[in-house]
Amino acid sequence: MTENEISHKVIGLALQVHSTLGPGLLENAYKECLFYKIKKDGLLVEKEKPMPLIFEEVKLECGYRIDLLVENKLVIELKSVEMISDVHIAQTLTYMKLGKFKLGLLINFNVAQLKNGIKRLIL
Repeated sequence: MTENEISHKVIGLALQVHSTLGPGLLENAYKECLFYKIKKDGLLVEKEKPMPLIFEEVKLECGYRIDLLVENKLVIELKSVEMISDVHIAQTLTYMKLGKFKLGLLINFNVAQLKNGIKRLIL
């Protein structure tokens, strides 16, 4: 599966989660539900995937964690905030750069319609 095919499938699953739960819950609730839906759909998914920082050939464990990594290709960063900010975008792009991933989804579940809370990021 390509990154685009995976992202299309994940967006569909995220829409299902959002239509069931609605906005207003904590980020962790959406993460657990989306993790469950992705896994149930048969995709390989890792939750809270550690992302080390390589600095001058030294691997540093700085506590960076990707919310969800699907099929070792798609980074998913989840939020439940009033508004996505530049720092949220930068965080997702940093995870993508550190892991050499091409595609990421930044999903904010705290919106009336989830389509307005999804941002596709490409490296």
